[in-house]
Amino acid sequence: METLTRLLGADALPLLFVISATFLLAGLVKGVVGLGLPTVAMALLGLVMTPAEAASLLIVPSAVTNAWQLLAGPNFRPLLRRLRPMLVGICAGTLAGGAMLPRDLTGYASTALGAALLLYAVIGLAAVRVAVPARMEAWAAPAVGAATGLVTSVTGVFVIPAVPYLHGLGLDKEDLVQALGLAFTVSTFSLAASLTLDGTFRPAVAATSFYALIPSLAGMFFGQWVRSRIRPEVFRKIFFAGLLALGAHLSLRSFMP
Repeated sequence: METLTRLLGADALPLLFVISATFLLAGLVKGVVGLGLPTVAMALLGLVMTPAEAASLLIVPSAVTNAWQLLAGPNFRPLLRRLRPMLVGICAGTLAGGAMLPRDLTGYASTALGAALLLYAVIGLAAVRVAVPARMEAWAAPAVGAATGLVTSVTGVFVIPAVPYLHGLGLDKEDLVQALGLAFTVSTFSLAASLTLDGTFRPAVAATSFYALIPSLAGMFFGQWVRSRIRPEVFRKIFFAGLLALGAHLSLRSFMP
């Protein structure tokens, strides 16, 4: 919590500038490619603070933007019924991880965050697609949800393995976007509950998280304007390449003198 206590001190302005720039860029990425706000925010904030601190700042921007994505889709109820086992697993995994894992894992958490970003970037750059047969969903969904929750509790990133799993369900484009919004929204609120119980997500931090919503939305609107002027696939490759570099740096930082 040492970094976030600076928000109440005399040197709050530089930290607020970093937060503003980070969420502006994260919102831009989401506006262009339709995902990536939490991942980009965690990757960049992870350079200057612990994953738990970064995750606490992520709560409000992630909740609002992902709920927006969720509610914009046409098939909320059918998707909720189909994905319920995974969503329950996400809640259980996140809360269990937050309750059981030791709180003195700062260095390991940064390394784990880097590893999660590396894996996600490699999957994205390689365009890996894993087909999930319908007969496997009954047991795969809760297992994927629980694994995603555990990764979330350590790193604040809730894309592995949920995103590859959702891509493997064979959903059409609109349903996939809404399913991602649903999974990310549940992950965000589960993470918020875990961080609140842990004492990390406190009123002062929550206020700063609300502040981070402003640059996030500004970045999203600008990203939507940019999307009509560039090829999203090109931007997506740049996005994953950047995550690859950041993930490598975070993974190796703990081994550097």
